[in-house]
Amino acid sequence: MPAPKNTFKAAIRENRFQLGLWVALASPYAAEVVAGSGYDWLLIDGEHAPNDLPMLAAQYRAVAGGGSHPIVRLPVGDAVMIKQILDAGVQTLLIPMVDNVEQARQLVRAVRYPPHGVRGVGAALGRATNFSRIGDYLENANDEICLLLQIESRAGLDAIDAIAALDGVDGLFVGPADLAADMGHLGNPGHPEVRTAIIEAFAR
Repeated sequence: MPAPKNTFKAAIRENRFQLGLWVALASPYAAEVVAGSGYDWLLIDGEHAPNDLPMLAAQYRAVAGGGSHPIVRLPVGDAVMIKQILDAGVQTLLIPMVDNVEQARQLVRAVRYPPHGVRGVGAALGRATNFSRIGDYLENANDEICLLLQIESRAGLDAIDAIAALDGVDGLFVGPADLAADMGHLGNPGHPEVRTAIIEAFAR
Protein backbone atom coordinates (compact mmCIF):
# COMPACT_ATOMS: atom_id res chain seq x y z
CA MET A 1 0.00 0.00 0.00
CA PRO A 2 1.59 3.34 -1.06
CA ALA A 3 1.80 6.38 1.17
CA PRO A 4 -1.22 8.70 0.78
CA LYS A 5 -0.84 11.89 -1.23
CA ASN A 6 -1.79 15.21 0.30
CA THR A 7 -4.39 16.50 -2.14
CA PHE A 8 -4.72 19.86 -0.37
CA LYS A 9 -0.98 20.54 -0.53
CA ALA A 10 -0.92 19.61 -4.21
CA ALA A 11 -3.85 21.93 -4.93
CA ILE A 12 -2.37 24.99 -3.24
CA ARG A 13 0.98 24.40 -4.94
CA GLU A 14 -0.89 24.45 -8.25
CA ASN A 15 -2.84 27.59 -7.23
CA ARG A 16 -6.15 25.73 -7.47
CA PHE A 17 -8.96 27.35 -5.48
CA GLN A 18 -9.98 25.32 -2.45
CA LEU A 19 -13.25 25.99 -0.61
CA GLY A 20 -13.43 24.95 3.02
CA LEU A 21 -15.26 25.31 6.31
CA TRP A 22 -14.42 25.40 10.03
CA VAL A 23 -15.67 22.43 12.07
CA ALA A 24 -15.85 23.32 15.76
CA LEU A 25 -18.65 21.16 17.15
CA ALA A 26 -16.31 18.65 18.88
CA SER A 27 -18.28 15.72 17.47
CA PRO A 28 -17.07 13.02 15.04
CA TYR A 29 -20.70 12.46 14.05
CA ALA A 30 -21.19 16.12 13.12
CA ALA A 31 -17.84 16.17 11.33
CA GLU A 32 -18.89 13.16 9.27
CA VAL A 33 -22.13 14.89 8.26
CA VAL A 34 -20.28 18.00 7.09
CA ALA A 35 -17.62 15.93 5.31
CA GLY A 36 -20.20 14.81 2.78
CA SER A 37 -21.26 18.35 1.89
CA GLY A 38 -18.80 18.90 -0.94
CA TYR A 39 -16.14 21.11 0.64
CA ASP A 40 -12.56 20.66 -0.53
CA TRP A 41 -11.27 20.90 3.04
CA LEU A 42 -12.60 21.03 6.57
CA LEU A 43 -10.66 22.47 9.47
CA ILE A 44 -11.12 20.65 12.77
CA ASP A 45 -10.50 23.23 15.44
CA GLY A 46 -8.49 22.27 18.50
CA GLU A 47 -7.73 25.82 19.60
CA HIS A 48 -11.14 27.25 20.47
CA ALA A 49 -13.41 24.18 20.28
CA PRO A 50 -13.42 21.80 23.29
CA ASN A 51 -11.31 19.12 21.62
CA ASP A 52 -8.51 16.96 22.97
CA LEU A 53 -6.14 14.84 20.87
CA PRO A 54 -8.30 11.67 20.82
CA MET A 55 -11.33 13.74 19.79
CA LEU A 56 -9.32 15.51 17.06
CA ALA A 57 -8.11 12.12 15.78
CA ALA A 58 -11.67 10.74 15.72
CA GLN A 59 -12.94 13.73 13.77
CA TYR A 60 -10.01 13.48 11.38
CA ARG A 61 -11.04 9.91 10.56
CA ALA A 62 -14.67 10.95 10.13
CA VAL A 63 -13.73 13.69 7.68
CA ALA A 64 -11.11 11.67 5.80
CA GLY A 65 -13.72 9.06 4.96
CA GLY A 66 -16.19 11.62 3.66
CA GLY A 67 -14.44 13.23 0.72
CA SER A 68 -13.09 16.47 2.23
CA HIS A 69 -9.46 16.96 3.15
CA PRO A 70 -9.12 17.21 6.96
CA ILE A 71 -6.98 20.01 8.40
CA VAL A 72 -6.35 20.14 12.14
CA ARG A 73 -5.68 23.32 14.08
CA LEU A 74 -3.85 22.46 17.28
CA PRO A 75 -4.25 24.76 20.29
CA VAL A 76 -0.51 25.51 20.33
CA GLY A 77 2.60 24.68 18.34
CA ASP A 78 3.87 22.03 20.74
CA ALA A 79 6.25 19.45 19.23
CA VAL A 80 4.79 16.61 21.30
CA MET A 81 1.21 17.36 20.24
CA ILE A 82 2.36 17.72 16.63
CA LYS A 83 4.04 14.31 16.77
CA GLN A 84 0.93 12.66 18.19
CA ILE A 85 -1.53 14.14 15.73
CA LEU A 86 0.73 13.35 12.75
CA ASP A 87 1.05 9.76 13.93
CA ALA A 88 -2.75 9.67 14.05
CA GLY A 89 -2.67 10.26 10.29
CA VAL A 90 -3.20 13.99 9.91
CA GLN A 91 -1.26 15.47 6.99
CA THR A 92 -2.21 19.16 7.17
CA LEU A 93 -1.80 21.32 10.27
CA LEU A 94 -2.65 24.91 11.09
CA ILE A 95 -0.62 26.25 14.00
CA PRO A 96 -1.84 29.45 15.71
CA MET A 97 0.05 32.42 17.18
CA VAL A 98 3.26 32.34 15.15
CA ASP A 99 5.14 35.57 15.89
CA ASN A 100 8.68 35.15 14.54
CA VAL A 101 10.88 33.25 12.13
CA GLU A 102 12.61 31.15 14.80
CA GLN A 103 9.26 29.88 16.05
CA ALA A 104 8.30 29.04 12.48
CA ARG A 105 11.62 27.27 11.94
CA GLN A 106 11.03 25.08 15.00
CA LEU A 107 7.56 24.18 13.75
CA VAL A 108 9.00 23.07 10.42
CA ARG A 109 11.44 20.86 12.32
CA ALA A 110 8.59 19.45 14.41
CA VAL A 111 6.77 18.07 11.36
CA ARG A 112 9.86 16.55 9.73
CA TYR A 113 11.80 13.40 10.50
CA PRO A 114 15.55 13.54 11.22
CA PRO A 115 17.96 14.62 9.94
CA HIS A 116 15.82 17.54 8.72
CA GLY A 117 13.67 17.72 11.85
CA VAL A 118 12.88 16.31 15.26
CA ARG A 119 9.71 14.29 14.69
CA GLY A 120 9.92 11.02 16.58
CA VAL A 121 9.85 7.84 14.48
CA GLY A 122 6.85 5.97 15.83
CA ALA A 123 4.19 6.14 13.13
CA ALA A 124 4.28 2.36 12.75
CA LEU A 125 2.07 2.22 15.86
CA GLY A 126 -0.64 4.46 14.43
CA ARG A 127 -3.00 5.39 11.67
CA ALA A 128 -0.40 7.36 9.72
CA THR A 129 1.05 4.09 8.39
CA ASN A 130 -2.30 2.29 8.50
CA PHE A 131 -0.78 0.37 11.40
CA SER A 132 2.38 -0.60 9.46
CA ARG A 133 0.54 -1.50 6.26
CA ILE A 134 2.05 1.51 4.42
CA GLY A 135 5.61 0.46 3.78
CA ASP A 136 6.95 3.73 2.31
CA TYR A 137 5.42 6.18 4.78
CA LEU A 138 8.73 7.21 6.35
CA GLU A 139 10.30 7.92 2.95
CA ASN A 140 7.42 10.13 1.81
CA ALA A 141 6.00 11.71 4.97
CA ASN A 142 8.10 14.89 4.93
CA ASP A 143 6.95 15.71 1.40
CA GLU A 144 3.25 15.09 2.12
CA ILE A 145 2.93 17.04 5.39
CA CYS A 146 1.43 20.50 4.83
CA LEU A 147 2.29 23.14 7.43
CA LEU A 148 0.12 26.25 7.65
CA LEU A 149 1.06 28.98 10.11
CA GLN A 150 -1.28 31.52 11.62
CA ILE A 151 -0.08 35.13 11.75
CA GLU A 152 -2.15 37.12 14.24
CA SER A 153 -0.01 39.79 15.86
CA ARG A 154 1.96 42.88 14.89
CA ALA A 155 5.15 40.93 15.57
CA GLY A 156 3.99 38.21 13.19
CA LEU A 157 3.22 40.76 10.49
CA ASP A 158 6.67 42.31 10.94
CA ALA A 159 8.24 38.87 10.36
CA ILE A 160 5.88 37.65 7.66
CA ASP A 161 8.38 37.90 4.78
CA ALA A 162 11.01 35.84 6.59
CA ILE A 163 8.42 33.31 7.76
CA ALA A 164 7.00 32.89 4.26
CA ALA A 165 10.48 32.38 2.83
CA LEU A 166 11.20 29.34 5.01
CA ASP A 167 11.43 26.00 3.25
CA GLY A 168 8.73 23.81 4.76
CA VAL A 169 6.15 26.55 5.38
CA ASP A 170 3.35 25.77 2.93
CA GLY A 171 0.90 28.55 3.71
CA LEU A 172 0.07 31.47 5.97
CA PHE A 173 -3.28 32.37 7.49
CA VAL A 174 -3.84 35.83 8.92
CA GLY A 175 -6.06 35.66 12.02
CA PRO A 176 -8.05 38.90 12.02
CA ALA A 177 -9.62 38.67 15.48
CA ASP A 178 -6.39 38.29 17.46
CA LEU A 179 -4.59 40.71 15.16
CA ALA A 180 -7.28 43.30 15.82
CA ALA A 181 -6.89 42.80 19.57
CA ASP A 182 -3.11 43.16 19.35
CA MET A 183 -3.55 46.37 17.36
CA GLY A 184 -5.82 47.84 20.02
CA HIS A 185 -9.14 47.08 18.31
CA LEU A 186 -10.46 44.18 20.41
CA GLY A 187 -13.67 42.80 18.94
CA ASN A 188 -13.41 44.88 15.77
CA PRO A 189 -11.51 42.89 13.11
CA GLY A 190 -13.17 45.04 10.44
CA HIS A 191 -11.48 48.21 11.67
CA PRO A 192 -9.87 50.06 8.75
CA GLU A 193 -6.41 49.84 10.32
CA VAL A 194 -6.74 46.07 10.68
CA ARG A 195 -8.08 45.64 7.15
CA THR A 196 -5.20 47.67 5.76
CA ALA A 197 -2.66 45.58 7.68
CA ILE A 198 -4.18 42.35 6.32
CA ILE A 199 -4.26 43.63 2.74
CA GLU A 200 -0.61 44.67 3.02
CA ALA A 201 0.25 41.24 4.47
CA PHE A 202 -1.41 39.53 1.51
CA ALA A 203 0.52 41.71 -0.91
CA ARG A 204 3.83 40.94 0.80
